[in-house]
Amino acid sequence: MTMLDVRDIHVHYGAIHALKGVSLKVEAGTIVTLIGANGAGKSTTLRALSGLLPLSTGSIDFIGQSIGGRPVHKIVRDGLCHCPEGRKVFPQLTVKANLELGAYIRHDKAGIKSDLEQIYQLFPRLKERLSQAAGTLSGGEQQMLAIGRSLMGRPRLLMLDEPSLGIAPLLVQEIFRTIKKINAEQKMTILLVEQNAHMALKIADHGYVLETGKVVLSGKASDLAADPRIKAAYLGH
Repeated sequence: MTMLDVRDIHVHYGAIHALKGVSLKVEAGTIVTLIGANGAGKSTTLRALSGLLPLSTGSIDFIGQSIGGRPVHKIVRDGLCHCPEGRKVFPQLTVKANLELGAYIRHDKAGIKSDLEQIYQLFPRLKERLSQAAGTLSGGEQQMLAIGRSLMGRPRLLMLDEPSLGIAPLLVQEIFRTIKKINAEQKMTILLVEQNAHMALKIADHGYVLETGKVVLSGKASDLAADPRIKAAYLGH
C-alpha cells in the first residue's frame, strides 16, 4: 500500500523557488531515503510534508487523504510525525518529561506506559538518564531522545531529518541500527533525510536523489548505492 504519495510539489521561500516539482512515494512498512548535497531541498521537502511550509502547487496524499494545506497539529494526529534536524529537545526539561510530551495527543495511560518501556529497551541510555535535563545529554543521546519522543506519538509514518548530524561516529552506527530495528520490529514506515548517503542507502529500501529542488534519480537503494554517479558524488568513490 502506498502510504505517502507526493506529486509535483513546488515550494517558495519568498522569491526563492526551493522545490521545483518534487514527486515521491513511500510504501507502507518500508524505509525511503532522500539524499543530496546541502541545499538540495531535502529538509524543505520534509517541512512541506509536515505542513510547516505551504505548498505553492502540487499535492500530498497520506493514507489516501489529501493533507496539502492541512494544519500541522492535524497532520500529526493523522499519524505523520516529523523528527526535525538539530533534535530540538526541550533542554530544561528532564528526559522523561520530553518523552511524555511526545504523547501529548494521547490519553491511553496504559499504552503510554507500555510505549515508554519500549523506548527504554530501544535506547537503554535514556533509561539511565530519565531525571537528567535533556540539555545536558550528548548530541547522540539527544538524537535518541528526539526519536523516542516522536515514537511516543505512535506515528504511522516517521520522518527523520539528518539523524546523524553532529554525532560521534560510534553513536551514528547505533542510531542507524536502531532505525532499522524500529522499521523491522514495529513495522514502522520511515522517510529518512540524510547527508550520510552510505549509511542511509545501506538501511533503506528505496531512495531519491535531490539536486537544487528536483528529484534527479530514484530507485532501489541497493541500485543507487552501486550507481557510479552516486558513488562519485556522495559516497567518496
